[in-house]
Amino acid sequence: MKHITFILNPISGTVSKAGVPALIDRYLDKSKYTYTIEETQYAGHGTEIAHQAAYRGDDIVVAVGGDGTVNEVGKALVHTDTALGLLPCGSGNGLARHLMIPMDMEKAIGILNDGEVHKLDYGTINAMPFFCTCGMGFDAFISMKFAENGRRGPVAYVQKVLEEGLRYKPETYEIIDKDGTSHYKAFLISVANASQYGNNAFIAPQASMSDGFLDVIVMEPFAIVDAPQVALELFNKTLDKNMKIKSFKAEQIMIHRSEPGLIHFDGDPKMTGADVEIAVHKQGINIVVNKNANKAARQPNALQTAFSEFFYDIDSLRASVMTQGKRFQKLLKRTFTI
Repeated sequence: MKHITFILNPISGTVSKAGVPALIDRYLDKSKYTYTIEETQYAGHGTEIAHQAAYRGDDIVVAVGGDGTVNEVGKALVHTDTALGLLPCGSGNGLARHLMIPMDMEKAIGILNDGEVHKLDYGTINAMPFFCTCGMGFDAFISMKFAENGRRGPVAYVQKVLEEGLRYKPETYEIIDKDGTSHYKAFLISVANASQYGNNAFIAPQASMSDGFLDVIVMEPFAIVDAPQVALELFNKTLDKNMKIKSFKAEQIMIHRSEPGLIHFDGDPKMTGADVEIAVHKQGINIVVNKNANKAARQPNALQTAFSEFFYDIDSLRASVMTQGKRFQKLLKRTFTI
């Protein structure tokens, strides 16, 4: 019989984890698995527990939390036979959403019961593992502000973006890959192993965890009037079509900036030097996946729908104003020529 260790982060996300152990006991298939549940007590504790579980030879270690918890647990499991499982209950759940792991706890436990394991890629930034995205510039800055703020959830994130976005100054970067050296003035540089930040915000719609490449996204500076369109494209999976976005795939890149600064990996901010090295590690981690992911219909989420409806209303209003304005101009012309 196989054994699962669940590593539960009690402070991730916005919802209490108090009921999770009972759900695991109720829905986990005990004809296939024995299990233990351990709760993290401090930053880095999840890595320690996962190391011990892999050393024991546990079959699966499940991160119960968000992308930060996934990162803590996953980096202890790279290049081992122990698989990473996900019970998403964080604020963004970017990796789980990319892999189409259900947000519903019962259904997510059902994925564990199916036991489908694939060897997938992960990345490193200055030798620190990441599984979803890493980067620098504005999104690293926001990650720091989010961490300082201490609040969780998409509302807090959007609030920080709106508060800080207008004041953020783009930086100049030198990117070196196998094809040579390029220079960019950029709002942010994001490097994606998976397709999204979380909450179905798709920074790299074409990213795959099984193609042996990372997707590099360079967002050039844009006018504030373009921000709503960028936001819409981020949630509609069309950001790669924006003229301000430069993207390419790479196995390894070096990024040089003028001075040390912030980076983030899976949303966790960190100060590092001026030179940043990022690389993919092909098929470096075993992950429990949704065996029906390719068949599942990707329905628009509530935030996508809200954005689409909002911009449809704005466009309708703009068209109406323009039409009425033309009518008003014709009326004035007739009035003053009589």
